[in-house]
Amino acid sequence: MANIESSLKELLAIDGALGACIVDYKSGMSLGHSGGGVDLELAAAGNSEVVKAKMATMKSLGIKGEIEDILITLKDQLHIIRPTASHNGLFIYLVLDRNKSNLALARRKVHSIEEDLEV
Repeated sequence: MANIESSLKELLAIDGALGACIVDYKSGMSLGHSGGGVDLELAAAGNSEVVKAKMATMKSLGIKGEIEDILITLKDQLHIIRPTASHNGLFIYLVLDRNKSNLALARRKVHSIEEDLEV
């Protein structure tokens, strides 16, 4: 079991990690953040809307199941949004330098951190 602070340290230890936060998507508030790459407080609020919109779309379409992660690819960055399975209403947000990271390994590590997260 890992708390928010130790989870953020683990996220920033991922190759190419620029910034990370753990977010309550119902309110858009960050429970904790570290690093940079973008304004993480603003990103927490904006990406909360992304998660809510995707969940609403899935419901409208009758798609069963949970979101594993959402990937946003930019020219120089990768953004991973991973809703937590055990903590309803939270997601992990990770910003990666696209040229210094391995997406497959980063996704796997975020999944592992999400499973160990204790809030």
